[in-house]
Amino acid sequence: MIKLSHRYEQISCRLTVEGFPDVSSGQGSQAIGILTGWSLALAGHTELEGKRDHLEALLQVVAPYARHLISGAPRAFGDPVSPVAVHPDGSRHRLELRSSQPNTPPMALHLDDAELADLVRCLDQLLLDPRLQLNLQAPTPQPLRRSELRKRVPLGRRIAAPLCGMAALGLAGAVSWMVPIPKPGSFNPTEGKGTSSVAAPGNSSSSGKSAVQEKTPTPGKTAPPGKTAAPGPAEAPAPAPQAQTSQGTGTRPGSSPTPR
Repeated sequence: MIKLSHRYEQISCRLTVEGFPDVSSGQGSQAIGILTGWSLALAGHTELEGKRDHLEALLQVVAPYARHLISGAPRAFGDPVSPVAVHPDGSRHRLELRSSQPNTPPMALHLDDAELADLVRCLDQLLLDPRLQLNLQAPTPQPLRRSELRKRVPLGRRIAAPLCGMAALGLAGAVSWMVPIPKPGSFNPTEGKGTSSVAAPGNSSSSGKSAVQEKTPTPGKTAPPGKTAAPGPAEAPAPAPQAQTSQGTGTRPGSSPTPR
């Protein structure tokens, strides 16, 4: 049986996986179902080698660390006894690989942002490669915790809103104390509103009304001297006098009687 080797490369990183197909599971001749070893070579660093447990541990810590780093809440992943651990180290990232052999010091690599990004891409290519049928335990993406989200916001921005609210409340209370409180009974809503209207200078409303009534003659009554009374609505003009003819005296209309 021929040993297979698959390589995943980026600019500063190269990940190589070696193994054999699992014939008992019906895998093809180009599939790797049995992992015999892997190696990781980073530019300017010592090449790392390990077994299956180291590869799974590398997958479990690198991807979550990169996700937290992008989210602005970087933290360490991997405990002191785990095969692989990574944590921030200033402006760089410290990757530690612990050997399974006793009395062997861990190997540490200091990566910058570009090297960490290339390592993440290589691991993604490994997980998406259909030729690898290893059933590796890939990490499940988890949302950030509330404590991690609070750390993303600076302390000054977190306390600015409560302080501004308290200051506005205190200012409103101080202004309300400065406004005088009206005494009971000091305000009369009907005050200043009279029931009589203002009359013209020298005359009152009653005298003006009487003057109008005096000037308007009552229908059917005699008008004051020098003025002609207007006929009332119920009166009709008197008929003109007609000339009377006296037969005994021989008076003609329009002539005066002659004395005898």
